[in-house]
Amino acid sequence: MVGVGCSKPGLILAVPQVVSEQKDGGPDDGRRDHRNSGRDQRHHERRDEEGWERVGGRNQQHPAGRQNQYDGDDRRDGGCQRPQKQQQAPGYRRQEQEGEGTNDGGWQTVGEKKHHGRPQQSEAWNGYRRPPSEQKYSEDVGQVHQGLNVEPTREELNSLSKACSRLWELDMNRLVPGKDYRIDCGEGKKVYQKGDMASESLFSWLGDDVLRKPTYSRFCALLDNYNPHQGYKEVVTQQDKHEEVAFIEEIARTAPIKYLHRYLVQKGAVSQDYEDFKRMLASLWFDLYGRGGTSCCSSAFEHVFVGEIKGRGQGESEVAGFHNWIQFYLEEAKGNVDYQGYIFPRRRGESPDSETQLLTVQFEWHGVLKSVSSTLIGVSPEFEVALYTLCFFAGGEDNRVDIGPYTVNIKCYRLGNKIGSAFPIAEN
Repeated sequence: MVGVGCSKPGLILAVPQVVSEQKDGGPDDGRRDHRNSGRDQRHHERRDEEGWERVGGRNQQHPAGRQNQYDGDDRRDGGCQRPQKQQQAPGYRRQEQEGEGTNDGGWQTVGEKKHHGRPQQSEAWNGYRRPPSEQKYSEDVGQVHQGLNVEPTREELNSLSKACSRLWELDMNRLVPGKDYRIDCGEGKKVYQKGDMASESLFSWLGDDVLRKPTYSRFCALLDNYNPHQGYKEVVTQQDKHEEVAFIEEIARTAPIKYLHRYLVQKGAVSQDYEDFKRMLASLWFDLYGRGGTSCCSSAFEHVFVGEIKGRGQGESEVAGFHNWIQFYLEEAKGNVDYQGYIFPRRRGESPDSETQLLTVQFEWHGVLKSVSSTLIGVSPEFEVALYTLCFFAGGEDNRVDIGPYTVNIKCYRLGNKIGSAFPIAEN
């Protein structure tokens, strides 16, 4: 665990030796005042997401598997012409600049809060840029846990909720609250309420070894591959593609993804060939598509896990997507995220605490408000990929399921045969 000093008003976390960069540029008090005028319109935003339309039903054709070899070459086109490198959006910088924004204590002051300083780039991440065939991966879960059963039961095949519960049970990399990390939920608020109800960061600390877990580490390496500003075509390098393919290869060795494959094979939705299945996953999550009138500017992975900033007219912007706790943690560490408090439960349920693993929050990212966002805290990357892919193929737009102790509605929006957005909404 990281060294901790928990005195108010902030927290101080020591920066491990693996740190190779930090990045500042987070929100500050002086910027908040001129944003408040735009918030009156934001309280009308729906809880479920930003302006999606229903596109077909659950029987839409799934993405076809690619015929090229699974090495990352010429895969991520999604029907788009490869964009030429162009000027980046204001305020966007790919995370390759080192030594920014941290003091000797390893923390950054953003407004009145102190944000934990954490490694933004592990030395191991550089190795993920090599061709996938040259990389080393974890042992297959079947070799580590001999006799592990990843076959779906008849009851699970007939019940999406039971299948999602089984995924939760198979998530061997899920973190334990209080042992692997700690959150401070602060005070609650309604969606339309103004003001920052959190005196501290959401994450108090995270164990040193968490981001070194193979699937976590490879997931983190992907997060800086995107321009968060919607409307700018993404520039995809060969190294980016290597990271994508290596991530799919790593999670394909885990129990949730193996269960997902067996489930979808039984449903007749995907090929029995595991290599074809991995190509399908890479295409589904990383192929580029258009949003807001701009082609090749978005993907399922970018929207769901990384987040996007889009204009909403009259000079205002809003955050779309951004439903992953690891991205939240890292962006909060850099001072790019300002946690504003949790959203009161819809049905007067229990208020969240440090043990809660399904949280609905409000925050600002790069100074832009996300009025409501739900995320599963502490779950592994492979679990979320498996969960949302399962709902995409076997479910509909609304999927009311049980996940561990939580009853949730997994919203899954389609853009043709792609995932437009996917995220949980607490039902209890």
